[in-house]
Amino acid sequence: MTTTDGNALVDDLAARIRARIMSGEIPIGAPLRQAELAAQFGISRTPVREALRQLQSGGLIEVVPNRGAVVRVPAPWEVREAYEVRAELESLAARRAVDRLDDATIAELRTANTAMYEHSVAVAAGKATGQDGSENDQFHGLIYNASGNARLTRMLIEINDAFPRNVSARVLRDYTRYRDENFREHEEIVDALAAGDRDRSAALMREHVLRSGEHLAQWYERRSSTVFTG
Repeated sequence: MTTTDGNALVDDLAARIRARIMSGEIPIGAPLRQAELAAQFGISRTPVREALRQLQSGGLIEVVPNRGAVVRVPAPWEVREAYEVRAELESLAARRAVDRLDDATIAELRTANTAMYEHSVAVAAGKATGQDGSENDQFHGLIYNASGNARLTRMLIEINDAFPRNVSARVLRDYTRYRDENFREHEEIVDALAAGDRDRSAALMREHVLRSGEHLAQWYERRSSTVFTG
């Protein structure tokens, strides 16, 4: 195997492990054992070790004494800082999207918001399984794409990828009041976008992201002291 092939394997493996973490299949605080991962992927431990190092350098996992590599639990202050930046970037994306959204995309936004809400309610009631935050990502992604700025989109995706996406979905599932607020805030944002109101679209998006970040930070505050017990 050439060095290039080896690097490609490590990158692919890191991406696959990252996807499992982001979806919640591998939850925060869970150990990442090289032997088990190597067996699951049918490869040797060497590329697994390199893939874990790559994920560690990106901040998604950490090495804990007496436990080895585990999925890292973000500190609440990290979440707040990231979402402060995200709020400004998403505000810009919403402002730029106003002049670029067509009726079909507006309809897609409403559909994604409704699907997210209904799925969250169903999961909370035990009538559905899964929930990885994909509907919420779809909603925001439509606005990113409509902004027409590829660099802006990449920066927002990078911020989102710093935290497991299923956790945001769990917050919506577990807290009815926040779930209802989130749905209404999304609807207000879409209404402002559809009305062509740049200032209101930007302001509503900024407030929405900051509020979401605070809910997420509080969730981590509640979980961080207990996630490694047991």
